[in-house]
Amino acid sequence: MKASGFDYLNKITAVDYVTHLEVVYVLYNTANKQMEVLKVKLDPSDPSIDTLIHLYKAADWYERELCEMFGIRINGREIKRLLLEEWNGTEFPLRKSFAWGKDYKKAI
Repeated sequence: MKASGFDYLNKITAVDYVTHLEVVYVLYNTANKQMEVLKVKLDPSDPSIDTLIHLYKAADWYERELCEMFGIRINGREIKRLLLEEWNGTEFPLRKSFAWGKDYKKAI
């Protein structure tokens, strides 16, 4: 996509459909004013995806969010926790399986 002129990464996010996770990339071609949305389906039991940091520097924080909030492993880079720095739980807050209302501090 980058070679096709999509020079701006607007967003990376994920969606938990319970049966699978989906990573969503929103890219723009600023010269032609075109937008493209790409979706990648992942297995929720062991989700991983390759980094885009070498193509789009803006991928840094988005990939961090995928890792910390959805539990998606980012291949090709090591991510140190910042958003959930003190979190020791094995659950991920933006997954549908996350037990809201549970006292997560007990896991720390």
